[in-house]
Amino acid sequence: MSHPHPDLDAPGPLAPGALRVIPLGGLGEVGRNMTVFEYDGKLLVVDCGVLFPDENQPGVDLILPDFQPIRDRLHDIVAVVLTHGHEDHIGGLPYLLRERGDIPVIGSQLTLALLEGKLKEHRHRNVPQQTVVEGESLQIGPFACEFIAVNHSIPDALAVAIRTPAGLVLHTGDFKMDQLPLDNRITDLRAFARLGEEGVDLFCVDSTNSEVPGFTTHERDIAPVLDRVFTNAKNQRIIVACFASHVHRVQQVMDAAVKHRRKVAYVGRSMVRNMGVARDLGFLTVPGDTLIDMRELDNYPPEQVVLVSTGSQGEPMSALSRIAANDHNVVQLQPGDTVVLASSLIPGNENSVYRVINGLTRHGANVIHKGNALVHVSGHASAGELLYCYNIVKPRNVMPVHGEIRHLHANADLAVQTGVPRQNVVVVEDGVVVDLIDRKAVVSGKVDCGYVFVDGSTVGDITETSLKDRRILGDEGFISVIAVMDSVTGKLTAGPEIHARGFAEDDTVFDDLKPKIEAEIAKAIGTGVDDMYQLQQVIRRVVGKWVSDTHRRRPMIIPVVVES
Repeated sequence: MSHPHPDLDAPGPLAPGALRVIPLGGLGEVGRNMTVFEYDGKLLVVDCGVLFPDENQPGVDLILPDFQPIRDRLHDIVAVVLTHGHEDHIGGLPYLLRERGDIPVIGSQLTLALLEGKLKEHRHRNVPQQTVVEGESLQIGPFACEFIAVNHSIPDALAVAIRTPAGLVLHTGDFKMDQLPLDNRITDLRAFARLGEEGVDLFCVDSTNSEVPGFTTHERDIAPVLDRVFTNAKNQRIIVACFASHVHRVQQVMDAAVKHRRKVAYVGRSMVRNMGVARDLGFLTVPGDTLIDMRELDNYPPEQVVLVSTGSQGEPMSALSRIAANDHNVVQLQPGDTVVLASSLIPGNENSVYRVINGLTRHGANVIHKGNALVHVSGHASAGELLYCYNIVKPRNVMPVHGEIRHLHANADLAVQTGVPRQNVVVVEDGVVVDLIDRKAVVSGKVDCGYVFVDGSTVGDITETSLKDRRILGDEGFISVIAVMDSVTGKLTAGPEIHARGFAEDDTVFDDLKPKIEAEIAKAIGTGVDDMYQLQQVIRRVVGKWVSDTHRRRPMIIPVVVES
């Protein structure tokens, strides 16, 4: 089993007749999925998503895959294939299209419809798009692609089989094997078996739930739980929060609402937009006279409505967070309201979600979530399903994708248990290049690919150093020291003036420090130091030592020395 090596060199030229796989995101984290396949000088990109920041990345809006390894080869990209419409698979595409706006985009009907709103928002016009359906095959440059139905937590998801003379690759995308899905569109294991008979040379498999034993629960098992929630809350308003793309979850809420004679209102712009698209394309069935506008809520008593809201991850500006903080312009929480968080708890979001739950509870709401009821099931295959897949496909080589390093290793172990030779399972992280040569997957090098941060309208300008500065400012505050020096006499004519933010309420705490700074500057000037930068370093040293000794703190120190 191959492991990522930090000391790997850049990969050499691709051997004739070989296929190269370059993961630029999604291996080592759950998000910003992007994989580049190279054959005969042409590139095929599978997915281009975003990762959402955690609390160690203050001020960052989104994190993109790093396009640098392919930046000088954008003209070689024959297409971007999108497996499904989740943000972590399509959210980065508008940023790639900024670099070359005519890259053809291929995906299913719902995926491209959800992408359309993003393209408009980023003012991308005339992007070539091609809609495909499961069972369809398409020759894209040297890549013969076949699209296969898979079941996931968003409708119309696809796996993609990529054939080149180097061999057959099967990329699952995100998938699970729910045998009784709401739309009756199951993961096409017959196609997986057919490809297995043909001989899958490289199997790229979703690792998200590889540590979870057994099988992922059916989506429709949530229905009786929702029915019980509606029955118990028959005299109160119900608010259900879920992902704005989870059409099947919203369908189940819609069905429960119709059964219990309630109207449904969407809260949150993305929910309104996505469910409108899903309804128009026939993926969401909305019975007549069920849906009302949020502004019509006052016309109905609470026990006759259900609100379907965004914000199940505790995002600060989302509808549910604003409701929990009593800050929503239309929806005010009433004691006795029932709130259902019908979603997963994405790692890193726990504090935000619990803050929202506490806020809702404080206002008298009864909060139901996956911790106390079956109101969410995963969209990813658990270990039992993955074992089935390996036994059906019997691949020559396996490359786990989509997961943190622990998920990738757990998935690799499952492949080995089913008989895939350990040396044929390559566990790699972002940037580690895998070549398929003579039907064998080998690690051939590493390309530099870090996080690319989007902050407001700037892309890639924020570095890890900037984030470190922000963390220090957020945790420790800052102290600025301004001194004015006479350029002729070399003596201080003003200052030192000390100002602080986030350190102490009263600047008088620095009264002891000023004489120390004056003494050290005089001492430095006496030894012939007259360079402004060196004097600033003297101030930084004195202030740093004083703060550390006196307050046990390490704020950011900004010394400024100017000549008069």
